Amino acid sequence: LFDDVILLNDGYVVYNGPREQALGYFESLGFKCPPGRDVADFMMDLGTNKQHQYDVGAVPTTAREFADVFERSDIHERMVEALLSPPDPFLIQDNEKRIKRIPEFHQSFTEGAATLVDRELKVLIRNTSAVKSRVLMAAVIGLLYGTAFYQFDSDNSQVVMGLAYTAADTLSVAQCTVVPSLLAVRGLIYKQRGANMYRASSFVIASSVRQVPVALTETLIFGSLVYWMCGFVPTAAGYLLFQLVLFLVNMVFASLFFVIASISPNINVANPIAMLMLLFFATYSGFLVTKDTIPVYLTWVYWLSPLGWGVRAIAVNQYTDSRFATCVYAGMDYCNEYGMQAGEYLLSSYGVPAERYWVWYGLMYLVGIYVFFMVLSCLALEHWRFENSDKVVLADEAGDESAIDVSVSDEYGVMLTPKAVSMKLEEEKDVAIPVAQSAEKDFVPVTIAFRDLWYSVPDPARPKGSIDLLKGISGFALPGTMTALMGSSGAGKTTLMDVIAGRKTGGSTRGQIFLNGHPATDLALRRSTGYCEQMDIHSDASTFREALTFSAFLRQGADIPDSKKYASVNECLELLDLNSIADQIIRGSSTEQMKRLTIGVELAAQPSVLFLDEPTSGLDARSAKLIMDELANVASTGRTIVCTIHQPSAEVFKVFDSLLLLKRGGETVFFGDTGEQASELINYFEAIEGVATMQDDHNPATWVLEVIGAGIGKDSSDTINFAGLFQTSEQSRRLETDLDREGVARPSPSLSALVFSGKRAASNATQAKFVILRFFNLYWRTASYNLTRFFIAIVLGVLFGITYIGAEYSSYQGINSGLGMVFMTASYITFITFNGVLPITLQERTAYYRERAAQTYDAFWYFAGATLVEIPYCFVETLVFMIFFFPMVGFTGVAQFLSYWVNMSLLVLLQAYFGQFLAYLLPNMDVASVFVILINYIWILFTGFNPPVASIPRGYMWLHHITPHKYTFASLTAIVFGDCPSSGDGSELGCQVMTNTPPTLTDSIMVKEYLEEIFLVKHSEIWTNCGIVVLWIICLRIASLLSLRYINHQKK
Repeated sequence: LFDDVILLNDGYVVYNGPREQALGYFESLGFKCPPGRDVADFMMDLGTNKQHQYDVGAVPTTAREFADVFERSDIHERMVEALLSPPDPFLIQDNEKRIKRIPEFHQSFTEGAATLVDRELKVLIRNTSAVKSRVLMAAVIGLLYGTAFYQFDSDNSQVVMGLAYTAADTLSVAQCTVVPSLLAVRGLIYKQRGANMYRASSFVIASSVRQVPVALTETLIFGSLVYWMCGFVPTAAGYLLFQLVLFLVNMVFASLFFVIASISPNINVANPIAMLMLLFFATYSGFLVTKDTIPVYLTWVYWLSPLGWGVRAIAVNQYTDSRFATCVYAGMDYCNEYGMQAGEYLLSSYGVPAERYWVWYGLMYLVGIYVFFMVLSCLALEHWRFENSDKVVLADEAGDESAIDVSVSDEYGVMLTPKAVSMKLEEEKDVAIPVAQSAEKDFVPVTIAFRDLWYSVPDPARPKGSIDLLKGISGFALPGTMTALMGSSGAGKTTLMDVIAGRKTGGSTRGQIFLNGHPATDLALRRSTGYCEQMDIHSDASTFREALTFSAFLRQGADIPDSKKYASVNECLELLDLNSIADQIIRGSSTEQMKRLTIGVELAAQPSVLFLDEPTSGLDARSAKLIMDELANVASTGRTIVCTIHQPSAEVFKVFDSLLLLKRGGETVFFGDTGEQASELINYFEAIEGVATMQDDHNPATWVLEVIGAGIGKDSSDTINFAGLFQTSEQSRRLETDLDREGVARPSPSLSALVFSGKRAASNATQAKFVILRFFNLYWRTASYNLTRFFIAIVLGVLFGITYIGAEYSSYQGINSGLGMVFMTASYITFITFNGVLPITLQERTAYYRERAAQTYDAFWYFAGATLVEIPYCFVETLVFMIFFFPMVGFTGVAQFLSYWVNMSLLVLLQAYFGQFLAYLLPNMDVASVFVILINYIWILFTGFNPPVASIPRGYMWLHHITPHKYTFASLTAIVFGDCPSSGDGSELGCQVMTNTPPTLTDSIMVKEYLEEIFLVKHSEIWTNCGIVVLWIICLRIASLLSLRYINHQKK
């Protein structure tokens, strides 16, 4: 189909000219393309250590030599002449008149935006779990706030302002789900924008429109419940303005989180930064720290905070109503007492202006900053890219990082495939690097056979019906051979291999599977086989060597010496040509390197049978050939290889010894040896009446797929029943005869059944050592996760330290401000940890599912590793926060410092463990993020700060008692504010007499007494509370262990 070919090697152009002259050009250099060899494969082997099989004389060997020869050729001279000569004027004229100019974008801005809006809305509709979760969250939190603050006292500005702040903040936090959603598709956006499929601005607008239905629904449900149940002014105008403010705040934070996701390298950085920005705006919104107490140098944040504008708009909307434009309200004469009307005074206590136009200013600001964030998002997606892989090498590599390029050597080794053993050396076409293989085998050669396999799944159209995906499939695979499972998409290749390997988690299976003639047990299948999935899933903070060592030590028998296990790792590295990248971290590796690693991980386990699902998917022809060559090396060691493969090249197809061919619907149309040059396969199908003879230059794999209707060409499948013909063919009778042989599907006296004494090969000590070590390596090497949390802890400490430096804690306003400081710091540092642990846990979970299916280790040791690794990081995270925070806000005492640190660290650890639990329990990041927000807001509401414990409705006290934050908040406040010892030592803050107390409190009440009366905080209960938090941690770890052991979200 192509007119010209450009052939590159190592950055050099080795050919650029007409396609039909390419073969002749290289033959003129002294190469000979053998009959039946694909020309493209032939040319790709030139300049590598594969080319010796084609040379018939003195030839160039390196890419530089090929380029030099080409530059002296006539073809190169003609190409340069054509490039330098002026174009034909008639072509220019024809181009101007007849050829349509290609615009930068095929659609206008409006059309592109409309197309993307349509796509985004479809994605939204199909993501039902996430949408339902967010709507449910809005309803639950709305009901909780509505009932907890039911018909509040309007003259209590602290409650009204607190509720205004909480309402705006709740929906803002809910928008953090934008972050993982955008990061999941950001690579696709880069690709499509790079192809000029649409403008970045079109995508930003479409993404924003996608947020509108969910944000509007959340606002209507949550806002309606809060507004009417809590008792805001019952007017239509007030209600509509309240809903409008909440909706705009919702959309502003969605656009802010979009910007953060656009400029962050990964989710481990984006999530904490999003939470930090939210904390920044929340702290200076005017409620937690009132305007008058904000340091002068930070007042700009007060006016910049969109959350602050939203809170002020809600407060002004409430207190500028006509019922508050009076001197006397609720029995108090505000004009005589304070010289202003009731509404003005209630707003002034938080420094909020009383003019009605501030509502409109708030709306205009929210719209303006929303547009500003949208523009920033457009610029970020247009000009900011995170496409470079973050490769890390732990030691000097032996050579080039690329595993694809194999260095040219003077020594060439001939690849010994099972077929090649019986072929003459001079007839072999395939070569590979020489590999020193161990003479001792630490595995038992196994023949795997299956007879009359059926697999059915429920029929969605008929609740009581089922669909058969496999229909009576039989076959076998022998040691030292490679068997291909081929067919079109939907023919059941992967399904069949999953059934044979015992990896199916759903549906029903009928039939028999044998290992060396004995009925296969689930344990025998998992212990004696390796399974390479199509998706290359690994713990990506390990190195290639560590991944292979992990597999070798945990999946080879405990009786095998460690020296042999290390030797098998080195053998795998050499066999799969991974030595040059052995100490490179897996994260950021190429597709082909990952394929090699996937094979190596299974191979290091010394399995008898190796299953591979589409091992060449995503690879170019040369890389696919290299992978298959290496698999042939593996088969030559006596292992049984079974591969699903879609449409292999002729060179790849030659590697296989036998073929099981399936047609759509899960029926067998061929099973047997392919023969030399696929002769037996070709002869079988050519003997069928109506099947055209295969052309000499045709790929047998492509031809046979086209014959049965699985290819792209014309076929005979509509008129020929290939499955029925096979059932009555000599091939089918031969299959039954072979199956009936001893050691295939019938026991043999010389081959005993595979029996394993335990579910797992390694001892508990070995499992613990390697799994726990891998977790510590993961956290140490994932700097984006831990350095980010440490950085944010420092920022929080400094931020609150600057805000509360020189603060007094003896007045009514001062002590409440101090309590708010303790509450906010504990809530946010734990919430950031909670939210940050989800991505790294979910990423590792996929590797855990793969390893669990292979019985690599017990779930307990995975649980132990996840438990232990968080402890030092949580305590250090809290320590770096405390170093700045504790002295800057005026707290003193070494004992108080240590007590505060321990109690706060335990809460941070609890939140990390709770995040891990949700990651194990829930199916994906979207659902988990929503549950994180829902649970945290329930905990925050019933911690006992706002509302205070004394004001929590009796019906909700049980929620207060099961909230872990309650106990830590009580401990922290008691440590710094609740101690007043008779001896005079310890904290003196609790002994101070409060000033500016409201009429509801007694005169001369001390800070300690105030805490005991209103917040039920007692200094004597500090370590009791600490013990309850520890009990919470234990319960969470038990729940996590049960989730790991019994829940599997990977459905097959």
